[in-house]
Formats: sequence, C-alpha cells, structure tokens
Amino acid sequence: MDNSSKYYNVEDLIIQNNFDIAKIKNNTQKWFYSLRYEIIKMIENIEKDYQSEHKYDKNTKFEIQKWDREGGGGGEIGLLYGTVFEKMGVNVSTVYGNLNTELAKQLPSGMAKDFWASGISIVSHPKNPFIPPIHMNTRCIITTNSIWFGGGIDLNPIIKDENETILFHKKLEQICDKHNVNYYNKFSKWCDEYFFIKHRNELRGVGGIFFDYLLDEKNPEKTMEFIKDIGVLFMNIYNEIVLNKIKIKWTDADREYQLIRRGRYAEFNLIYDRGIKFGLMTGGNTDGMMMSLPPLVKWK
Repeated sequence: MDNSSKYYNVEDLIIQNNFDIAKIKNNTQKWFYSLRYEIIKMIENIEKDYQSEHKYDKNTKFEIQKWDREGGGGGEIGLLYGTVFEKMGVNVSTVYGNLNTELAKQLPSGMAKDFWASGISIVSHPKNPFIPPIHMNTRCIITTNSIWFGGGIDLNPIIKDENETILFHKKLEQICDKHNVNYYNKFSKWCDEYFFIKHRNELRGVGGIFFDYLLDEKNPEKTMEFIKDIGVLFMNIYNEIVLNKIKIKWTDADREYQLIRRGRYAEFNLIYDRGIKFGLMTGGNTDGMMMSLPPLVKWK
C-alpha cells in the first residue's frame, strides 16, 4: 500500500497499532544527528585529500554553530567554506512547541496546537562548475493529532552530464523499489513538480525524489528505514560524483555560467521552498535556513 499522500491521527495510531511516540522521536533525532556526523566526516576527507594533493592550505573543517529556539528546541548549523566545496551546509535541528494559527491551517492535520519536528538538511555548492550542487533533506513531523515523514534528494548540475543523471536516477529507483515499487515514479514526478521554477518556466535541476506525509501506519520503523536509506544513498552517490569530477579543469567562462545558474537556485529557495517557509513560521534559525543559498551568484 502506498501511504504517501495521507496523514494519520496520533491518538488512533497509539490505540490501534501500539505506537510509541517517544521512541519514534528518539530514534529519528538520533539518526539525523549521526548521519550529520558521517556526512561531515566524508566531506572533510574529500577536502583534506584534495588540498593535500594540490598543496593548498585553506579551511578543511566545518564550523558548527549551535542555536536555541525560543519556545522549544534548537539545532546546529554546520558550514564549510573550502577549496572543493565553496560552500557546504549540513544542518540538524529538533524543534517543538506551539503552532501559530496561520501555519496550523496549512498543515494537513488541521488545527493542531502543538508540534515536534526533527530533521537534517544538506546543500552543497562546489567551486568546480562541473561538480553538481546537490540538496537533500529528511524530516519527521509530529503534531497534536498527526505524524508523517518527508524529504527528498535532488541534483542541480551547472553543466549537465547525461550519464551522471541516468546513474543518479537509477540509484534512486533502486532504493525506492526496495521499499515500494510505486515510490520512484510517484516521488520523481512529485520532485519535478515541486522544484519547478514557475516564473522561469523551467526545472531547478535534473530531478530526484520528493515526498511528504509518508508513513507506514502499521510499522513506522519501515518508513524510517526508507529515510535512512536515502541518507546512505546521498553519501555513496555524491562521494562518487565528486571524486569523478574533482580533477576536471574549468575556465572563466564556465565560472561565469555557474554564477548565473546559481541564481535559479536562489530564486527557488527564496520564493517557493517549503522548508524555509516552515522554519520562518515556527521561529527557526534564519541563518540556518539561508545556508542553502549559494555563496556567490550573478544575475544578468
């Protein structure tokens, strides 16, 4: 059964399926923070190896900034400004508290009063125009009367590579099919629809998967396994992509084109991105939300 477009009453799930909400919260938060650690370690190793080979002496470490949310919870912003990665952000957060009326109306659960949300968000903006930017986030949201998982992963190449795109989607399809044969077609279509820049009439990148309101109501651990597999896929596929292209030479013209294309990324995030809107409406950390924006960008 494909449960990707419904939400579930928490009280009913506790009664009918013996849901342990405290356990779900603990397990999801632990996973997001442990994944953050592994991703940071992977990226720092790429950065260190490249700088060592080319005798650079620049920053190879993420700077971690903790923040507290007024009203409940907080998170950590991880930022790296390196040689391979001109800017890379790896953020984690767990926030909770009261929902304002405006946001409560927009959630599928209706007029819930309280919420709890935990998640991880990754955005990479490499210096080399041939290494594609990538975005991944996964999250769990629980309100007074509902629970669901959401997220996705999408690739945003500056200079497109058809073979790379095919490989990326093949890996995504394999992960989706492992959990539900309907996931890939549904979630890849959802991704194209979500990351469509309406005012430009174009896609932000070459797609990926995007999903929301996802839950196996019989066993939430099954949904969590899907969330975990997306995180592991991100590490494997992006490590491969970066190492395949890290030595490609690029020109000033390539760099100029990169800066223009980055503008599309910035436009989408500032105008349409759900995560930024949710964060702003729940009193999240503004710097953490804006970490997704490219470090340098141009418009014609």
